[in-house]
Amino acid sequence: MDSHTVPSPAPEDRPARLTVGVVGAGRVGTTLGAALALAGHRVTAATAVSDTSRRRAEERLPDAVLSTPQETVEAADLVLLTIPDDALPELVDGLVATGVPVAGKMLVHTSGRYGARVLDTATRAGALPMALHPVMTFTGRPDDLDRLAGISFGVTSPEPLRPVAEVLVVEMGGEPVWIPEDRRTLYHAALAGGANHLVTLVVEAMDLLRSAGVADPAAMLGPLLGAALDNALRLGMNGLTGPVARGDAGTVADHIGELARVSPEGTRAYVAMARLTADRALAAGLLKPEDAERLLEVLADS
Repeated sequence: MDSHTVPSPAPEDRPARLTVGVVGAGRVGTTLGAALALAGHRVTAATAVSDTSRRRAEERLPDAVLSTPQETVEAADLVLLTIPDDALPELVDGLVATGVPVAGKMLVHTSGRYGARVLDTATRAGALPMALHPVMTFTGRPDDLDRLAGISFGVTSPEPLRPVAEVLVVEMGGEPVWIPEDRRTLYHAALAGGANHLVTLVVEAMDLLRSAGVADPAAMLGPLLGAALDNALRLGMNGLTGPVARGDAGTVADHIGELARVSPEGTRAYVAMARLTADRALAAGLLKPEDAERLLEVLADS
C-alpha cells in the first residue's frame, strides 16, 4: 500500500452506508457486490442477462431486484459496472443518452484496461468516476469472495475521489494501489501477460509431459512451478535456473529440435521466451557474454 492509502476505517468512522447497484451480475460483479454487502452497504438492484448470471445474482445478492441497467443505476448511490471491457464505453454512453440520472452517483468499473476517462460521458453529467480493478481471477465458485482478502486493486480516479476509492477497496478486503490514468494499459498488459500466459505455459508443459509418458503431469509440475514462482517473486532474475541460465546451448538446441517434432506452436513460444530469458540473464550478469552468444546463435538458427 502506498503513502496515500487509507487504513481500514473503524465502524464509527465509516462513510454512510450506500445503496449499491450491479450492472453485470457475472463472477466479478456478484463477488464485489457481496463484499460490499458484508461491509454494510445494501445491494438493491442488479442486471443479469443469462440464466447463469441470474442464478448467481439470486445466490450472492439475495436482496437485489433484477432489473434493467437504467433501473439499476436509478436505484443506487454506488453503481458497479462489471461488464466486458469492449462493452464498457458503449454502455456508459448509452446510459447517459437515455437520460438516466447519474449526477452525484459513484460509477465504479472494474476493467483493468481502462482508467476513469472511459466514464467521461457520465462524469460530464455529474457522476463520480472510479476504476477499481481487482487483481485476481474469479471462477464463479463459492470461494471467490474469500479470494478478495489482501489482494491488490488497481485504483484510478480523479484526485479528489482518491480517498473514497481507496476506502471502498479496503472495505472489500483489498489493498488499493494507485495506477495513473496514462499507465493503465501497461499495467493491464503486465497482469494479463503474467497470469494468462502462465496458464498457457503450464498447460503446454503438461501436454508435453503426457507425450513423454508422464501419467500425472500436474503432480510432477506442482512443486517445481511453485518453487520457481516463489523464487521469481522473491529474487527476480537471481531465481533463474536451467539450461539458459547455465549457457547450455547444446541442451537448448536439443529441446528445440524435439519440440519442433511434437509441438511446432510450442517451439515458437519456447524460442521467444528463451531469447528473452537470455537477454535478461545477460543484463543481470548471470550469463557470460560468450555463453549468451552461443545461445543466441542456436535460437537465431531456429
